[in-house]
Amino acid sequence: MKAIVITQPGAPEVLHLAERPKPIFTADEVLVKVAAAGINRPDIFQRKGNYPPPAGAPQDIAGLEIAGTVVEVGTNITRWKVGDKVCALVMGGGYAEYCNVPAGQCLPIPENLSFIEAASLPETFFTVWNNVFDRGHLQKGESLLVHGGSSGIGVAAIQMAKALGCTVYATAGNDEKCKFCEELGAAKAINYKTENFADVIKQLTHNKGIDVILDMIGGDYTAPNLQSLADDGRLVFINTMKGKDVNIDLSVVMRKRLTITGSMLRSREISFKAAIAQNLEKNIWPLLKSGEIKPIIYKVFPADQAAAAHQLMESSEHIGKIVLDFEQIKA
Repeated sequence: MKAIVITQPGAPEVLHLAERPKPIFTADEVLVKVAAAGINRPDIFQRKGNYPPPAGAPQDIAGLEIAGTVVEVGTNITRWKVGDKVCALVMGGGYAEYCNVPAGQCLPIPENLSFIEAASLPETFFTVWNNVFDRGHLQKGESLLVHGGSSGIGVAAIQMAKALGCTVYATAGNDEKCKFCEELGAAKAINYKTENFADVIKQLTHNKGIDVILDMIGGDYTAPNLQSLADDGRLVFINTMKGKDVNIDLSVVMRKRLTITGSMLRSREISFKAAIAQNLEKNIWPLLKSGEIKPIIYKVFPADQAAAAHQLMESSEHIGKIVLDFEQIKA
């Protein structure tokens, strides 16, 4: 099979199209012919050598989410059959023509979505559900602040929380991105380059604060995040783009009875991810089928142009998801 491989740690140019053996699948897995694969920040970290894949995942092939067609089925599998169109969360190896997937991490592609659209869903939707709703315990009628509202995670979180009856606020890096977040469902998007988000949140919530904050920034955002939380608020970390080492005032945590948590999904056990898939299929997939929640695709690249796709991801110019098309390999 053809695959996009990381030839050595480094810049996007280290990504090359190469031949690799088709993966071997187990009795509890399906083999998927990949039509499209989503690009995510962890792929960038892996390419740079800063995010080693878990044991059992391909070491030189990135990619955490795919969409395609089931071509072979393990002997223990009863739900999926050859020919089924699925999207799936994977531990790695998504940048390839074939990928083996634990059956429980597959989800059916809604009939109204293309492979490209479906490939943009798993990593972000699994992450948002696990962190906002499972760990953050966001409930109908509560409020959510999403940092990086125009990112793949951001557009998923805004739509999911809004659809489930929550008030959503977001931060983004320019007025165009802020406008997009508001059109997507955010009650207010804050340009973090021209405004202090903690001051704006204080004003918007009449000093009450936010129930849940989803943060991929870390660093110097942490103290204003704590200031922005309501009593019994929850701060959930999914990345630390501005640094992992911070100083905080623990008296704020105690006085407000705050919860600080976070997670990394990639290394979690298959049964854990399968449970998230079940929740998504029950609670979110009907909203995708009805069009109330929509995939947001910024740009699609032929798979052999993965280096250009990574360059765009690192520029942070995009709004929504970047996807590789394995049905358009030009090399």
